[in-house]
Amino acid sequence: MRNHRLTIAATAALALVSYQPARAADEDTTLKVPRFVSLHSDKVNLRTGPGPQYPIEWVLTRKDMPVEVIQQFEHWRRIREWDGTTGWVQEHMLTGRRSIIVTGGTHPLYQQPDTGSGIVAKAEAGVMAHLQECRGAWCRVDAGDTNGWVRRSDIWGVYPDESIP
Repeated sequence: MRNHRLTIAATAALALVSYQPARAADEDTTLKVPRFVSLHSDKVNLRTGPGPQYPIEWVLTRKDMPVEVIQQFEHWRRIREWDGTTGWVQEHMLTGRRSIIVTGGTHPLYQQPDTGSGIVAKAEAGVMAHLQECRGAWCRVDAGDTNGWVRRSDIWGVYPDESIP
């Protein structure tokens, strides 16, 4: 089994992701590929092919973890994790609610999308948060009681040129 561990900076408990009602499941095959979505459950089987007859290669155990849909076949989605692992999951195991993972080292979350504004927390690599919006080089994220702006280049789960209202 595969379990993604989270670490947090002492200034904020960013690993606590607030759970709000998810958007509709990823059931529309007309949606663009690739695209980012999140896991809908704490137990998602990652298979070697698009169907129940294919062996389970990994069991993903982190609800809301961001993944990238890179291929579609009927009710199956081939996804890629932030570490590059790929596999097939059933569409109902995904949600359109967007999340991110902090990459690299420790990165500050700012009050505003500006390094001159105050730092509200620091997030270490592997911390997950819900994505609220992105403006230019900045994205606003929500991790429980902590909200802030992080550089787009310090997270995985959003494309460099993607606009998030």
